[in-house]
Amino acid sequence: MKIATWNVNSVKVRLPRLLEWLKEFSPDVALLQEIKVVDEGFPSMEIQDMGYNLAVHGQKTYNGVAILSKHRLEDVSMGLPGGDGTDGQARYLEAFTGGVRVACIYLPNGNPAPGEKYDYKLAWMDRLVAHARDLLAWEEVVVLGGDYNVCPADEDVWNPVAFAADALCLPPTRNRFRQLLHLGYTDAVRVFHTGPLYSYWDYQGGAWEKDHGLRIDHLLLSPQATDRVTAAGVDRTPRGREKPSDHTPVWCDLEV
Repeated sequence: MKIATWNVNSVKVRLPRLLEWLKEFSPDVALLQEIKVVDEGFPSMEIQDMGYNLAVHGQKTYNGVAILSKHRLEDVSMGLPGGDGTDGQARYLEAFTGGVRVACIYLPNGNPAPGEKYDYKLAWMDRLVAHARDLLAWEEVVVLGGDYNVCPADEDVWNPVAFAADALCLPPTRNRFRQLLHLGYTDAVRVFHTGPLYSYWDYQGGAWEKDHGLRIDHLLLSPQATDRVTAAGVDRTPRGREKPSDHTPVWCDLEV
């Protein structure tokens, strides 16, 4: 089973890129972030015509996540548990499909830091750690995929010095990401690749052409999923095409 995550940066704007990628790459499950539409505005017909079932948790203009699967979607839940009921941001969607429990995550950016946005990011990450711990108790094949807005280590950012004070790289951010790993989750890409490997390039300053990137999109695997992973990587192809997202897909293959 091929599972991929991709921050599309507006599903309506990137629809041509998304459809061609679904046709060419043909993931069994695709986790999309920053769709930037309400549920009714999602291009469901075009994607269903390609053989995908859909679960969408949208929000007007901002955020929004979706799960696309060639398998039936079951036990769908919207929103990250642990909040006080006032968090209206569409950033988390979970479902069971094809023998795998998948979560689609759009973690807050947190900039500028320090400040309210960074406090929200850390609190959201604390909720994610708590829920990720709860998921392990089910002993399922679990994939937590999405745009984490976290560079886990200096090798995941093209200029560590320039980003040292960025919310994506600050020690409290990285510490919470490590907490997920210490629970027993595995960073799929790092099973197969070492060194610089990016998933995001800014639109400004020729970042793509210079390969001035960040690795902020991740697939974290439960022990049961780690036992079944056979490959993982970054698909750079969509980022080099016309009117691309500033992110590119990250993927893994599981034997399930």
